[in-house]
Order: sequence, then C-alpha cells, then structure tokens
Amino acid sequence: MAVELRHLLVEDRLPAVTITLNRPETRNALSTSLMTELTTELLRQSQRSEVRVIVLRANGPVFSAGHDLKELIDRSLEEERAIFDVCTRMMEAVQEVPQPVIAAVQGMATAAGCQLVATCDLAIASVEARFATPGVKIGLFCSTPMVAVSRSVGRKRALEMLLTGRPIDARTAAEWGLVNRVVPADQVDEAAFDLAGQIASASPLTLKIGKQAFYRQIDVPQEDAYQLMSETMAENAMTCDAQEGMSAFLGKRNPTWRGE
Repeated sequence: MAVELRHLLVEDRLPAVTITLNRPETRNALSTSLMTELTTELLRQSQRSEVRVIVLRANGPVFSAGHDLKELIDRSLEEERAIFDVCTRMMEAVQEVPQPVIAAVQGMATAAGCQLVATCDLAIASVEARFATPGVKIGLFCSTPMVAVSRSVGRKRALEMLLTGRPIDARTAAEWGLVNRVVPADQVDEAAFDLAGQIASASPLTLKIGKQAFYRQIDVPQEDAYQLMSETMAENAMTCDAQEGMSAFLGKRNPTWRGE
C-alpha cells in the first residue's frame, strides 16, 4: 500500500521502494516543503535494511519543472540562500544514501528537475521525456543545476544546454550520458524495476561501499583516486560478504549475503 505524504507517495516494492513526486498540479515544482520532505524520506529509507534500491518517479505529464518560482520572488538574500541550501541538501542526500537511486522520468525535467535527474545514480527515460536548463531565458542562470548536469554530460554539451536553454530529447540525453536508457512511454516503470532487481541481487553492504567509493574518487586526480580505491578494496575484501561472495564463486554456488 502506498503511503501519501504531503507532496510524495511512497510505496514498497521490495527490494525496491518508490518515491513519487506528487504535485502534478504544479508540474511537480520543487518547493522548499517538497524538497525538505524528499530529503527526510530519503534519509528514512536509508535506514531500512530491506530496501536495496530507491526508484524516484513523478505523477503527471511533467517529471519536475524545477524550483517553485513563486518562492523566489520578493525575497531577501538570506531567504534566497536558504532555499538553495535546501535544494543542495536534497541533492546531497540522493547521493549520500547507501541505496542506488534510479530516476524514472516520464516527462519534461527542467532546471532543478533536470538537476535532480542528473544527480540520481541512474536514470531511465521515456521516449517522450525532455530535458532542459532554461533559466537563462528568465534571467536566472541555472547555476546549481549546472553542477550536476556538467558532471554528467561534459563541458561543451552542458554549456549548450545552459546558454541556449533549449530542451534536448530523451535519445540525445542518453547519447550525452544524462540518462542510461530510453524506453517506450508505457515501459518506464517496468524498466526501472528491472534495473532495480538486477542491482538488488548484490550484497547491500557492497552496494553501499561501491556507491560511496564512486563519488569519493570521481572528481579527484587519478593518482589520488587509485590510492583511495586501493584502500577501499582492501577494506571491502575483509568484509563477510566479500569473503562469502568469493568463496561462493569458487565453490560454484549462490552466495548468502549477511550485509556485514
């Protein structure tokens, strides 16, 4: 049974859980209350050992139109800072939780909505989905979305999106690396859960170690990355699950994960 929060729907589909943005009447705009609620829910799910993967989706024709612009008008500098701090904390939570987070994108994702897709560990997109960072058109450059988008698609492609504000289609988003794959509109959830199932067969501890390690090494120099990851692999090899997995492989049997 789905649990309805103020702005979200949460439903167990173990070993996955779905978190659905549920403000279709506002094009799933990322108000401060929605962002706070999503951050809280991500952290709550991070404590549930039975949840191996989180699928983030949205109701309505739009995945997310980005920030709720009504919150950004006639504010003080401190108030504006507070809003973007809430957004940054939400994005950080997506990558901090131990479970991989898969975005299932059924429609348009713009500005901070595009940032949210880029921030998720993986993304499945409907062939009808579109992605844009159009802030330049309204005088508010998509500077915080730029952080996640530029790390997904590279400098020249990110700057094209940021400087023109033009949307890219789903297949271009896949070619550029913003999403993993594109599927027919009626298969987005199915594809996301299929991917979640493949991931969930691994040790939850190994998934946690691997996700944390990825973000630790991705933006540091190669020499430093190798030093960090050599130590990470050595420590990983000492875990019960790694010892069990290697023994099972050598013994040609299925492993039994203990999460330790």
